[in-house]
Amino acid sequence: MPGTVMHGLPRKPWIELPGKSAYKQRQSMHPACPAAFMFHMPKGSLFMYPQHIQEAAAAMGRTLTESATPLYGSGLRLPDRRAVIDLVKEVRRLLFPAYFGDPALMSLAPENYAALLLERISKKLTAQLRLALPEDQVQRAEEITREFVRRLPRVQRLLLEDLDATFESDPAAASREEIIFAYPGLFAIFIYRIAHLLYCQRVPMIPRIMAEYAHSRTGIDIHPGASIGPHFFIDHGTGIVVGETTVIGRNVKLYQGVTLGAMSPRAGHASLPGKRHPTVGDDVTIYSGASILGGETDIGDGSVVGGNVFLTHSVRSGTRVAAATPAPVMKNPTDPFVYTI
Repeated sequence: MPGTVMHGLPRKPWIELPGKSAYKQRQSMHPACPAAFMFHMPKGSLFMYPQHIQEAAAAMGRTLTESATPLYGSGLRLPDRRAVIDLVKEVRRLLFPAYFGDPALMSLAPENYAALLLERISKKLTAQLRLALPEDQVQRAEEITREFVRRLPRVQRLLLEDLDATFESDPAAASREEIIFAYPGLFAIFIYRIAHLLYCQRVPMIPRIMAEYAHSRTGIDIHPGASIGPHFFIDHGTGIVVGETTVIGRNVKLYQGVTLGAMSPRAGHASLPGKRHPTVGDDVTIYSGASILGGETDIGDGSVVGGNVFLTHSVRSGTRVAAATPAPVMKNPTDPFVYTI
């Protein structure tokens, strides 16, 4: 196919080049020609696109500009999700340096190592708080950071109790070192405990970004607003949901698939504030697949809730709750009878 001439310049036949936009491809074919000169139309005009794209783009443009939720423009102040995740990793390096820290810094005295990372964490957290807080509250950023730093030593001690709970409760755990380095349950608890600090200081968005990072990595969904006591153990963890107003006592064990949730709120946000999720007492074990719902549901101290139980009412301390065992049905193609066990 012979080349064509455009304003006296030879033009090559159109070739689709992988990895390049149409604009870049055309520009690369005529590096001497500005885009407006090449296309004979104002920059950004929809008419350079096929009709179906023009129609879809116009409809989406209207939605982007008319939506009650901000969707377009550079004026929206938001924290950087990647920076928040990096902050989580920095805190993990601080709390468990032998496992996640920089080996080159291990020559420092422990308190000097801690001071170095605390300063780094403070700067990063303050920067994200300035983006997350409403403009009239930006001045709170430094004080929130200071309070976060002051509370980190207690969080570290709580996590060591959670580590003990995991090792004592899981016979498959070869060592505490293995739990720190590899167990999703402790990882999710770690992120919950630091996100909870910020939630308690009424920080928007950042605690939830942290919680959803843990959720995406582990399948464990703990709302940062939940109140969870010490010596907390999660086994396996996949599918666990702990709602915002849940209260969990000390020495509690949760197995995979447990939901500590709310009844469907008919009034939506109009039902807030209020306690929507259950209270779990001390020394309670809740086995896999159990669902416990409602803000008035209270599981008494020392109770055991069996697998696949569905509870929407309270139980007294020391109660053993079990679902009725379903009767398996056995069929054999060579036997005309059906057996129920």
